[in-house]
Amino acid sequence: MKTRVSSKGQIVLPAELRHRDGIETGQEFEVERVGIDEYRLLRVSPPPNSGMVDWLLACPQKGYFVPIESESTDTL
Repeated sequence: MKTRVSSKGQIVLPAELRHRDGIETGQEFEVERVGIDEYRLLRVSPPPNSGMVDWLLACPQKGYFVPIESESTDTL
């Protein structure tokens, strides 16, 4: 498949690839230069629970989710 670089330096992924691989607006990618005229595009995976708190807070039943105080687990 071919694509072009826009005047803004953007590269469009063909719709067929986006649909087949579930690529959505706003997803991040890393571009790696492998060699002369050769590049690798890698999708950056979000953290496993990314968006979980927003999802829970948006629960339709009021009082279903109540935030609780807890200690940080950053040092574990």
